[in-house]
Amino acid sequence: MGGFEVTFPDNKKIDVAFDNFKIKTDQAKENGGDETAPEPFDVFISSLGACAGIYAKSFCDVRKLSTGDMHLFIEVFFKEEQKLMDQVNLTLHVNQHFPEKYIKPIIKSMNGCAVKNQLHPDIKINTAVAYLDQ
Repeated sequence: MGGFEVTFPDNKKIDVAFDNFKIKTDQAKENGGDETAPEPFDVFISSLGACAGIYAKSFCDVRKLSTGDMHLFIEVFFKEEQKLMDQVNLTLHVNQHFPEKYIKPIIKSMNGCAVKNQLHPDIKINTAVAYLDQ
């Protein structure tokens, strides 16, 4: 992995460039930003979802399972009166045709996510699968 270059283009905007990519961030208006891009914490949570999501997608691709209606929902809960994460719920929503025999294995696969495994061990991570309503 190469280096990351952080630049400060305007107001509360921060850009991060690496390889051939650039991630743009900003702050909410209430924090003095212009709301032109996600806040850095939102990018962090998005990376958790993208990581768990690619593990789920790859699991399904290998088994030729449809991912058409599948989606992952993330909920973050914070410690009372602190800005520290206490719990993260990752819920993979699958269609009614998703085989029940694969629920535990796909959860195990998503739990292999490298971003998730970098989180502090005090943060509770609940990974689940839920069937979509028909």
